[in-house]
This record gives sequence, C-alpha cells and structure tokens, in this order.
Amino acid sequence: MPSPQSLTALLLLCASTARASCAYGTHLHARAEDGAVKVNTFGYTGTISPLNWLSLDPAANAACATGRTQSPIDMTQGQFSLIQAADVQLNLPDIAETEFENLGTTVEVIAPPGGSMVANGTTFNLKQFHFHLPSEHLDQGRSFAMEMHMVFESDAKQIAVLGVYLDTANGAGAAAAPAPAAPAAAEAKPKSKSRRHARDVESPESKRQVQVISGGTPSSSTQSIIDAILAAMGVSGGATTGGSVGNVGNVINVGQGATVGATTGGSSLIDTVMASVGKITTPGSKTKIGPLSMAGLADSLKAGQLQTYSGSLTTPPCSEGVRWFVSTQKQTISLQTFDAARSVIGFNARFPQNKLGQENVLALAVAANNARAAAPRAAP
Repeated sequence: MPSPQSLTALLLLCASTARASCAYGTHLHARAEDGAVKVNTFGYTGTISPLNWLSLDPAANAACATGRTQSPIDMTQGQFSLIQAADVQLNLPDIAETEFENLGTTVEVIAPPGGSMVANGTTFNLKQFHFHLPSEHLDQGRSFAMEMHMVFESDAKQIAVLGVYLDTANGAGAAAAPAPAAPAAAEAKPKSKSRRHARDVESPESKRQVQVISGGTPSSSTQSIIDAILAAMGVSGGATTGGSVGNVGNVINVGQGATVGATTGGSSLIDTVMASVGKITTPGSKTKIGPLSMAGLADSLKAGQLQTYSGSLTTPPCSEGVRWFVSTQKQTISLQTFDAARSVIGFNARFPQNKLGQENVLALAVAANNARAAAPRAAP
C-alpha cells in the first residue's frame, strides 16, 4: 500500500501533468463501432470509489485529485452566476426512438441529432442524458433524490452540461446533507458497478488490480488520510468567484442563493424513461425506448433560471473547463419512478468538491496527514 510520502509524490507529479494538459479528456468518447455498450472500471465504493480514482489511472485521472475547479459543488453564494434560462437558446425536440443503455454506474439515453443549446455564442449539440442518485450538486447544503445531466458538445469538442434536480413529490428522496457528510454515503452498496460521465476510461492500468488509498481493512496511515479528507472538506476560506462561464445572457447576480422551485413539466419524460429501466438491469445491456416527449421539460427549464459556472466532469478523468448550467426548476417525479431508478442505478454520486479556485480536498487531506505524521510524538 502506498505510503503517505509516495502519495504526496504522486499528487505532485499529477499536478504538473494536469496543468500541462488541463483539457485532457474534455470531450465525448466515441461509441463502439459494433454498437456494444462499454462499461467502465471505476465506481463509487471501496477501491474504485472517488477517493481512489487517481490511482486507477494516474496520468488520465490527475485532475480528480489536483484540480481546483472540480464538480460537483455546493451551490452557495459566490460560486456561480445566475442567468435567465430564456437567455440560453435551448432546443429539445421530441425523440421518436433511441437507445437506453446501462453503463455500469448509471443509465443513459442516447440523443439523436437535433437537440441543442446556444450559450455565449457557442452552439452545443445534445449527445446524451443520464442520471445520478442522489443529486451530485447541493442546493445550499441540501441534496435531492436524483440529478439528471444533459450532456452537450460543441463542434470544437467543448462540453456543456445542463443539470436538473429531480425529487419525489413529498421530498422523500431529498436530504439536508452538508458537504462533509457526502463521502460517507459511498459506503452504501450500489446495484451496478461502474460508468463514465462523458469519456470512457479503459486503460490497461485501470483494468488491473491496483494498490489503493482506501479498500479492504485500512491501515492506520490509510485511515488517517481518509479522516483528513473528511476534515479537509470542512476547511473554510474566502469564497472565490472565479470559474464563472462568462457573460451568458443577462447576469442577474453572482452566486446569490437562487430558490429551487418544484415543477412537474419534465415528470412525464422521466416516468417514460424509467418505465423501461427494468429492461437494462445488467451493466452493458441496452434497449430501444421512445417516443420521448421533451416539450414539457424544455418549457419548464426555460421558465426558470440557470446557475452557471466553469467546473469539471464529475467522473474520471475529471477534466476541467466544462460549462455547467444547473437549473432552478426542480422536476417532481413519482416515488414509483424513483424506486425504479434506484433499483438499477444504486448509489452513484461523487462527493461535493472544494470551493472553486481552492485546493483540491484530496491534496489537502494528504498534506494534512503528512504534517501530522511529521509532528513530534508526545513522550509516553
């Protein structure tokens, strides 16, 4: 098992790698020519959890442990710009038929050509949308039952993600959970194994058994690192306003807590999608789905506001420079739909990251652990 010193060296090496190639992997991975569904080798618990994504592929996943604009985040004051959704040209045509896939760590709907979003003069084309359970972003410390990520890509391979909170009618799926508590949820056993957010990472290194930070019975040094990670997530510091997307439409204010309101505009779409989730319970499986009516969701989103910032993929390789638009229009779903999704997806949320511009919580944890190890021990 790596010592704290070797982990520090690895983080330093990866930090330089990340700075040299900050756009690495910030594009959608090409689908297999034979139509096979690729299942990723990372996950959300144990040795393949977010705490150890770096070790799965140190070169590719460097940003996961060193990046300073990582996603998801707690949407609090100073972390985003608030714009009217109407200022972003969102086009979501109905889908006659498409594929619904189980990627191991989530289920994903492939979007046929036609859907788009124009933001700050750039046109992004809808490629797919998938789901996280519970929500990855927090609304001022509060999580929701699920979060849908609609992934768009420009001709220049720039990624934009439209995040949509999903919650049950009575809020049964939501929890008032501060950021420091999020990693503990990774102890829950997911129903499926692994998945990427936008780019598939399947290197030989990620397929083999690796020595990890967390996994099995932790040693005292390993447990110290884990404890330090949790402590680091509570480190306070001046909030930054860096990382905003830019002047997309008319900025109402910067980072003022926008009220997330409930709407049922997109509930029929989610109900239709999750009605077929029982057909893809096995990672790597897929089925045909459709027709999907997108109009209700589109109208609902356009009526609200968008919290926008520049962040990262929430899965390996955690590439930064991703444009995020998190809607204030929470979509209400039935408990039956939520249960259907949970039965297949399980737990698949990365823990909230540090404030934008501040040091990565994993790097902070290793530094704190090293400082504690170097401190003189009290005489017995």
